[in-house]
Amino acid sequence: MMGEKLGRGSTTLHDKYSVQDDWVYMTGMQALVRLPLQQRARDAAIGWNTGGYISGYRGSPMGRYDMELWAAETHLQKANVVFRAGLNEDLAATAIWGSQQVGNFAGAKVDGVFGIWYGKGPGVDRSGDVLRHANLAGTSSLGGVICLAGDDHGAKSSTVANFSDPIFMAVGIPILYPSNTQELLDYGLHGIAMSRYSGCWVALKVVTDVVEGGGSVHVSPLAPEIITPPQPTMIPDAQGKGVHIRAIDMALPQEERLYVHKIRAAGNYARCNGLNRITVNPPVAKAGIVAAGKAWQDLLQALGRLGWSEDKLQQWGIRLLKVGMIWPLDAEIVREFSAGVETLVVIEEKRPILEDQIRTILYGRSGSPRVIGKHFHGSVFDSVRGPVAFPDFGEISPPLVSQVLRAALGDYIPLQERSHEHPGNELEMTR
Repeated sequence: MMGEKLGRGSTTLHDKYSVQDDWVYMTGMQALVRLPLQQRARDAAIGWNTGGYISGYRGSPMGRYDMELWAAETHLQKANVVFRAGLNEDLAATAIWGSQQVGNFAGAKVDGVFGIWYGKGPGVDRSGDVLRHANLAGTSSLGGVICLAGDDHGAKSSTVANFSDPIFMAVGIPILYPSNTQELLDYGLHGIAMSRYSGCWVALKVVTDVVEGGGSVHVSPLAPEIITPPQPTMIPDAQGKGVHIRAIDMALPQEERLYVHKIRAAGNYARCNGLNRITVNPPVAKAGIVAAGKAWQDLLQALGRLGWSEDKLQQWGIRLLKVGMIWPLDAEIVREFSAGVETLVVIEEKRPILEDQIRTILYGRSGSPRVIGKHFHGSVFDSVRGPVAFPDFGEISPPLVSQVLRAALGDYIPLQERSHEHPGNELEMTR
């Protein structure tokens, strides 16, 4: 309508950090700077006196994080967030480990400190010892820690291709994988909440294509909605800490807490908050497609190229599963997703993290689907394997995803639709 106000009266470069409830444009790196500011605002709104501590070591694709943090120093100070670049990744992680002891000793000025560690793939590799010790020790209930792991899958700015998933899995740290700028912020907030709830450190897998992009992001004190499940059931201990960090602890009780209680609690949090979602769910399905992070965006572009709209997927009986927490993978949603499905396509770069978990979850179940991931038949460990679908090296692309989907799911597509392709289109779907 004529004269109707279409936006804010004025816009400044500070909006990305100062606007409280609106849509703002920001890069992926700026979303990660907004993350601690947003966390402090959420804590303050419910009366928690918390602080934030950020430390790590630069390296592409996390090469500009320290620069963006220094540029936002005024905003960070107002929010009681301290940034100290680390001499190396190990010392930075050790300092953040120590921040979780706030409250276990006298003299604390805040109720808890949430920690953000950052580094690229080689930094994750070299910090494995600290990450293992710190994750076993745990987090405080008003603290929480997330690890921003910069993965350069295509070795665009690295001497080796980075792939941090197996390291985090080895030390028992759950992994969230955002697919766009909005999810960098939302999954970061979920990661801190999950860490507080479960006592685990939580990894945020940050790949080049996502963090070096940008987009319109909705910021609000109430977004994303966070549901805190009932506290994990544990045998009471003398310190009354449950899954959280203790001032004095021993190795074997730490191990039991992590693998019997804390990781399960992280999975429970992911389930209650819908971090893994079936986005297309026809009542009767014969095929399914699973993807996470960058691969999810590749999938949406591929479906657009093929002209396979959401309505058509519904008609043809093809489900889509968007995975937000790639490890540990929720068995419940995998079983729900695969019910009645004959063929299941797993789209992922590098090693078969999702594929192997899906095969394990479905193993021995009557009517389990044929799983196509790294190969069209047989797993990566079989002596006789089918043709390669998605290679376990380098990167994948929307054209490759289109090619594999046509080959794997052709029998479920009407004949007149099989050869259609619409380059440049992207499927419009719920994030």
